[in-house]
Amino acid sequence: MNSSNFTTSVENRYFEDYVAGSVHEFGPIAVALEEVIEFGKRFVPLTYHTNPELAKQSIYGGLIASGWHTASLMMRLYTDNYLSKVANLGSPGVDELRWDKPVFPGDALSIRVTVLETRVSQSKPDRGIVRSFVEVLNQKREGVMSLKMVNFVSSRNNMENK
Repeated sequence: MNSSNFTTSVENRYFEDYVAGSVHEFGPIAVALEEVIEFGKRFVPLTYHTNPELAKQSIYGGLIASGWHTASLMMRLYTDNYLSKVANLGSPGVDELRWDKPVFPGDALSIRVTVLETRVSQSKPDRGIVRSFVEVLNQKREGVMSLKMVNFVSSRNNMENK
């Protein structure tokens, strides 16, 4: 389902390749039962993340992935397909993280990333700031999570001048 209008691969993607208004889709990635339970036991030990039988009595009617597990799956797709392998300089954080619907074992998640804004850094003009809206979709194309991501990305011009 990968659908992107990037003209460069992640191995050769720089700040200039992120175009405001462009939309990119990547995925799917599977939500595995064993991983839901393992992640839940390790990081968010609530019965609706760790115990299939007790989870049936929850408001969800069954076992669900932790929101942080969903965020980790999103990050895997984002890192593998959207972030530059050569020019990514990290992130100061995310804004407006929302978990809109539960994610169940057996779901297949994909991401739709819209570039909201790109601007050259005023303090460090060898790089830019890319703001992106990330939507996580299940196999029914329902939004299950969203957030706004900020990334620092090196300029191609800066790399060519070195």
